[in-house]
Amino acid sequence: MTDNKIATVELGRGGPRVGVQGLGCMGISEFYGDTDEASARETLETALTAGVTLFDTADIYGSGANETFLAPFVGAHRDEITLATKFGIERREDDPDYRGVNNSPAYIRKAVEASLRRLNTDVIDLYYMHRHDTAVPFAESVGAMAELVREGKVKQLGLSEVTGAELREAHAVHPIAALQSEWSLFSRDVERSAVAAAELGVTVVPYSPLGRGFLTGSFADAGKELAAGDFRASQPRMTGENAKTNVALLEPVHKIAAAHGATAGQIALAWVQQRAQVHGITVVPIPGTRKSHRLLENTGATRLTLTDDELALLEPIAGQVAGDRYQDMSLTSLARE
Repeated sequence: MTDNKIATVELGRGGPRVGVQGLGCMGISEFYGDTDEASARETLETALTAGVTLFDTADIYGSGANETFLAPFVGAHRDEITLATKFGIERREDDPDYRGVNNSPAYIRKAVEASLRRLNTDVIDLYYMHRHDTAVPFAESVGAMAELVREGKVKQLGLSEVTGAELREAHAVHPIAALQSEWSLFSRDVERSAVAAAELGVTVVPYSPLGRGFLTGSFADAGKELAAGDFRASQPRMTGENAKTNVALLEPVHKIAAAHGATAGQIALAWVQQRAQVHGITVVPIPGTRKSHRLLENTGATRLTLTDDELALLEPIAGQVAGDRYQDMSLTSLARE
């Protein structure tokens, strides 16, 4: 590291080097309450200055608004950043709660063109299948994605929320650079796929490594403390009796944070970063934030090293968590294990 920038790692086998922590941009446009756009744009610049170079979005975030928001930043720093976006989850204007999955080759073609247009770029560095549509043969979907690479519209391919077997199946069609799945002290389903990722040289990109803010201690019950319409108020782990149980599980996190002079969020992020050594894989978490001071707090976690004793205190937490990750777990890798 130089000039206080975070370290870099290789994204996928033979891929570009990126900061060891990325930025999840979803919350800028939707799901977590109102956004101060000026503050969010400042955060993007702060991230780049800190060495964060992997910026993650998706076509469903704000129904395309997130990609559009990022376009000026992308244009100003195109050669400095690695741009990731996703396709595969459909929404409907007449039904805000609808979430469908579409991996058909025709849909993929339509989706990439729309994302390229909104992002105002001629190439996407990392293009993810956001969710796996089991009604479409994997070879067809990944084959269509591979065509985009051959055409120069996409540089690398990624998958989100897939099993180890599915990762191997896709990789046999075209090299997969990254696997994005939820991974945190509370959510360790993805570790079932870690062996395959290690064998194939796939980088794991943990989303929600801070448990959507719950692990930071910023709220104790989303249903009571967060603004109306906040996505987290509908998540089983973050409300009611489940939340009460799960808040208590954070006691060792706060204890370790105090010993390091760090925050609970930094301990949660440091734990995720150190899973790279446990599983022999490259790990690039993408915590989301809209505030520069939080961004710098998050990147500071890349410089923390937890001791074996501290890791042992954190080890049992996930097994004691009350509630599922989502109300509907059908689109997650766990549903297909």
